[in-house]
Amino acid sequence: MKTFTATPADIEKKWILIDAEGVVLGRLATIVANRLRGKHKPTFTPHMDMGDNVIIINADKVQLTGTKRDDKKYYWHTGYPGGIKDRTARQILEGKFPTRVVEKAVQRMLPGGKLSRQQMTNLRIYAGAEHPHEAQQPEVLDVKTLNPKNTRSA
Repeated sequence: MKTFTATPADIEKKWILIDAEGVVLGRLATIVANRLRGKHKPTFTPHMDMGDNVIIINADKVQLTGTKRDDKKYYWHTGYPGGIKDRTARQILEGKFPTRVVEKAVQRMLPGGKLSRQQMTNLRIYAGAEHPHEAQQPEVLDVKTLNPKNTRSA
């Protein structure tokens, strides 16, 4: 029995559409990260970009459990001495780029390196319900029905 290793000719990418409204952020991010890597496929090969193209809509309506909406902080540094800055998840979700909360959650669940940066290009996140990828005929993946813990009402 030989170990199967996928080649670029063996890779088949599908388009997946996920509605993030009411879904818990961490659970959504793990499902999306596994889809981007291709770990849901039986032909998964760790060093190849095997994953699907994922479209996330309603990213601004994602839920955070407990008091994370006010307590979770996103840090960055300006490059100057004493230049560390932060914003809470609420400030980002109510700000100009609410999709960054979902983007960072997924990015931080992927291993670091060139391959992960390549796989992140297969992720498209939109704050509203509209997306320009109707021509790709994406399959709808209902994350809410996979596990009852995936959703929170408020």
